[in-house]
Amino acid sequence: MSRKKAVKGKAATSSPSAGSPTGKGNGKAVKSSPASIVQGNGVVHPSRPSISNSSEFYDIAFKVMLVGDSGVGKTCLLVRFKDGAFLAGSFISTVGIDFRNKVLNIDGVKVKLQIWDTAGQERFRSVTHAYYRDAHALLLLYDVTNKASFDNIQAWLTEIHEYAQQDVVLMLLGNKARHCGKFISPITLAVQEFGVPYMETSAKSGLNVELAFTAVAKELKHRSMKDPSEKFKLQEYVNKEMKGTGCCRS
Repeated sequence: MSRKKAVKGKAATSSPSAGSPTGKGNGKAVKSSPASIVQGNGVVHPSRPSISNSSEFYDIAFKVMLVGDSGVGKTCLLVRFKDGAFLAGSFISTVGIDFRNKVLNIDGVKVKLQIWDTAGQERFRSVTHAYYRDAHALLLLYDVTNKASFDNIQAWLTEIHEYAQQDVVLMLLGNKARHCGKFISPITLAVQEFGVPYMETSAKSGLNVELAFTAVAKELKHRSMKDPSEKFKLQEYVNKEMKGTGCCRS
């Protein structure tokens, strides 16, 4: 596998595929730019050295979308993961789409995540729909202190099933968790009914933020390698890592 440097991201007003050649393929490798080759599953395998915004080489790249109601903490989660900071105080809600890149070392493979932050307001929903089909993974956030955001999970899942790829990696994140330990909020206990991998996070404290993105990156890397000898289950990995740390993992 050749190693490449990531191309610096374009503005959020660009097309859904800008900065990340993705989408459903026809089984053939398609040239998207002189710098990279897109496999049939939409995974980017660089054809010559390129570099990410953080000046790191990468082997494969995936597009991850953050979705959920407005105010559940999608932007704060992204900033915590990318910059290790928390957006304290009030700030303007995301308008349309924005994204950031980060390269993770997953079992010796440099995995670049292009993470798209979406607006949760209904008036921007049509814009968000155009990006679903190119996403390799979706992190659906709800606020553990806001039951209304939990009640809207089913509507979000319906939307995801309508617009996203059939094999998209999906994970539920109960954000704004205020604990550090094995206690799970009553709202999150009910999330098991959806049959989707889930965990609680906190953009403010950093609780499980790194773990959430690492788990998704591991799942995506595993799928792209298609190694039958390697078995990976997202929920089992999350549970094991959380149990191993004894408390919270930032």
